[in-house]
Amino acid sequence: MTRMSVAERREALVAAALRVIARDGVHAATTRAIAGEAGMPQASFHYAFESRDELMREVVRHVVEQEEGSILPAMAPQSAPTDMRQALRSGLQHYFAGVTADPDHERAMFELSQYSQRTPGAEHLARLQYESYVELAVSSLTAAAQLVDSSWTRPIDEVARLLIGLTDGLTTTWLATRDDVAAQRFIDFAAEAVAQLSEPVRPAAGIRSAAENEVRA
Repeated sequence: MTRMSVAERREALVAAALRVIARDGVHAATTRAIAGEAGMPQASFHYAFESRDELMREVVRHVVEQEEGSILPAMAPQSAPTDMRQALRSGLQHYFAGVTADPDHERAMFELSQYSQRTPGAEHLARLQYESYVELAVSSLTAAAQLVDSSWTRPIDEVARLLIGLTDGLTTTWLATRDDVAAQRFIDFAAEAVAQLSEPVRPAAGIRSAAENEVRA
């Protein structure tokens, strides 16, 4: 095969690992199977990764980076939402577009999470995956609050974990049913529910606080 750099080998092996996990499950994702899926001899695996565990950590990191690239652009100023509900709906729509574009990718991540929780010594992969999602959700929620000039009424880590629970429900239900209409209804509900945990930083135009009224009196 064409000579590849270490970075190229790592990228090819991560992509191959995701395909094997989605198709055959984590137990089948041996270094031999992953290397074969990538079109490499098994010996090439160890030029890129010291162990299968290191590869799995890289798979989690890669997936979180991809999802960050999908969600955070929805929070950019050009999306111009007028309130928190619209900002959250935009982010969730971007997330869902990623799910529908590559269902195998999502199945692989759920499979990796379940495997990690069931396998002694692999629990850290599930924690790494979840905490990475929390960091991404915090970043997205922070960007949304800044964009629509709002603040969160509950600790942002708590809001982030609630949002992750909702996106997990959205993803698993759609993977089972492929019902796009129901998914859109779920997105509307989730955006409305999470938006209730925020409030505008400034009063709406035309509404004065009691203190302002006293000063003007």
